[in-house]
Amino acid sequence: MSLKKAVELIRKSKSFLISAHTNPEGDALGSELAFYWLVKKLGKEAVIVNEDSVPPECEFMPGINNIRRYKNERQKLNFDCFVTLDSSDLKRTGEVYRLNYSNNPILNIDHHISNSKFGDANWVDPKASSCSELIYRLYRKMKVRIDKDTALVLYTGILTDTGSFRYSNTSAFTHRAVAELLELGVNVPEVYKYAYENIPFDDMKILFKSLTAIKKDAKGKVIWFEIPHNLLKNKKLSFDLAEQLLTFGRAIRGVEVVVLFKENLGTKKEIRVNLRSQGKVDVNKIASFFGGGGHKAAAGATVHGKIDIVRRKVLAKIKKFL
Repeated sequence: MSLKKAVELIRKSKSFLISAHTNPEGDALGSELAFYWLVKKLGKEAVIVNEDSVPPECEFMPGINNIRRYKNERQKLNFDCFVTLDSSDLKRTGEVYRLNYSNNPILNIDHHISNSKFGDANWVDPKASSCSELIYRLYRKMKVRIDKDTALVLYTGILTDTGSFRYSNTSAFTHRAVAELLELGVNVPEVYKYAYENIPFDDMKILFKSLTAIKKDAKGKVIWFEIPHNLLKNKKLSFDLAEQLLTFGRAIRGVEVVVLFKENLGTKKEIRVNLRSQGKVDVNKIASFFGGGGHKAAAGATVHGKIDIVRRKVLAKIKKFL
């Protein structure tokens, strides 16, 4: 299905439940807020519910207080369309999908190549830089005005999901869209400061410890980091350090794949695996093998098992793709 089907479902629906993937970041949150304002401007009702809380680096985004936390499946919400954004699979929303107990139509808007097309209307474009870029296109298609707040959240989503316009998913269209958003008054230095220069001191110490424990494999073609339980000392990170570590790894000469293994706090033997590629290796295929997914150059999976065993299996699979 396409943008046309998405527009048709939006027009015929009166109220929406909006959600995105667990552990939301700039693109997921920017997409949600922009979509929320779009349907409100169309005279419709909407509510945003996420499994996890907003990370500190995104708290500056206008409208962030409109986002609710999931409580349980008996939470009563009135809506006739369930909208999932930036989620390759229905269960990527965590437990939020259970709120659709009436089996209302699902609108699936996403840009991951691994998307399973689970919606009643699926607008999935793997060539898009971000889900926020798709919502920008939706505004233009439906001729809804983009105000300054909407421009800011869309810009934040595009900025963060393109790695500040460094990744291969950045297109000429991406830059044209961003140019229009900037003309609406986005404060670029302010967004960058909140998104990238807002790391708490204790988290920065963890970042440095992780960097000094850097390892290489396959004659330097694979770089990997670990964030084990004992490094966190039962402290949940307030800032997502994954991108910082992965960016350092990608900057090393000769590297093809960078991996971060992080033990999830509160869940025994559960490892979050983040993968980045310089382009030759399709890390989406590697992540899919372990039940995850994403893009050719950026993907992830949550794998059950001890960190040393998970690491051994993932690195072995990567070597087969080199």
